[in-house]
Amino acid sequence: MMKPSAVIDLLARPLGVLRLSLTARCNLACRYCCPESIEPPGLLSTRDQLRLIQAACQLGAHTLRLTGGEPLLTDRLWPLLDQLSLARQEVAHPFSRLKDVAITTNGSLLNDEKARRLRDMGVDRITISLDAVDGASIARMAGLRSGPEAGKALIQRVLAGIDAARAAGFNPARGRLKLNAVIQRGQNDDQLIPLARFARTQGLPLRLIEYMDVGNRNGWCRDQVMPASEMIQLLHSNWPLQSLGRQPGGTSGQWIYEDGEGSVATIASITEPFCSDCNRLRITADGQAFTCLFASEGLDLRRWLREDVSDFALAEVMTGLWSRRSDRFSEERGLEQPANHHAEMAYLGG
Repeated sequence: MMKPSAVIDLLARPLGVLRLSLTARCNLACRYCCPESIEPPGLLSTRDQLRLIQAACQLGAHTLRLTGGEPLLTDRLWPLLDQLSLARQEVAHPFSRLKDVAITTNGSLLNDEKARRLRDMGVDRITISLDAVDGASIARMAGLRSGPEAGKALIQRVLAGIDAARAAGFNPARGRLKLNAVIQRGQNDDQLIPLARFARTQGLPLRLIEYMDVGNRNGWCRDQVMPASEMIQLLHSNWPLQSLGRQPGGTSGQWIYEDGEGSVATIASITEPFCSDCNRLRITADGQAFTCLFASEGLDLRRWLREDVSDFALAEVMTGLWSRRSDRFSEERGLEQPANHHAEMAYLGG
C-alpha cells in the first residue's frame, strides 16, 4: 500500500478536505443552486468512491464531507458509509486518518431511522441547510411552487430532522449539528434575525453564507449579495457578538454571543475571500475533480478508476492535479480577466 505523502499546490496549500458529491439530484429546487432532475451519466460506483477517498487520505486529506444535490436522496450513501466505517477502525488503513466524516443535507428527508444509521456508520457531523423560518420565504428560496403552506410543511420536516439528529447523538454543543443559511438580498434577508433567533433558541450553531456566483443558471447579481459584515452588524445590534476570527484552512469567520447563547459564523466568499489557505478538493458524482468551487471545468478521473489502473497510478494523477493548482478565483474576482463559465453548484456540492 502506498505510504502517506502530504501534497501541496503552487501556493503552498495542503490538501485537507475532500468534498465528495453523491448525486446531482435534489428534492428541492433552491434558486441559488438550481439542482438537476436527473443524474449525469457515468456515476461513480461505491468501489470508485472508496478508491478516491483512499487516494485523498494518502495525500493528506483528513476530512470527508459527503454532499449532493441531496445525499439522503440516494441509496448509494449507505454502502459507502458501511465500508468506510469498517475501514476507519483499522489502524493501518488510510481511512483511519479521517478525523471527521460529515454530511450536508437539507434535512427534509432526515428521520429517526436515517439519523441513527448515520451515527452508527461513523458520520461525525451533520450540517442542515435552512434559509428561512417563514413559510412564504422558505417556499420562495426552495423553489416550492405551491406556496406558503408547502413552505410551512417543509419547515416542519426539517425541524423533525433536527430533532432526529439530536436524538441520534449529534450534539450541537460539540459542533456535531449545525445550520447553514444562504442569505440573498431582496429574497430572504428579512429572515436573518428570525433565523438567528431560531438557532439561539435551538442551541444550534448558525453559518450565514453570502450568495455566491457559482454556476450559470442562478442569475447571480452582485447587488443581491449581502456582505457578511452587514449580517454581523445586524445581529450585533440585537445580540452583541465577540469575534473569534477564522481558523487556518477554515471557510468561516467565527463569532460567539456575549450572553453565552451560542455562536454564529459567516462564509464570505465574495467580500472576504479565503483562497490563501483553501485546502478543499471537490469530486462530483460522475468523477470530475475540481480544485476550486468557481472552476470552469474539472479533471475526469474515471479513466484512472478502471480495474487495470493501480491505486498508485490514481494517487499519482491526483497528486499532479493538486500540485499544479493555483486557483484563487475569489481573490481575483473583479480584476480584468475573461468571463468564467462556472460549473454548477448542484454538481460541486457547495
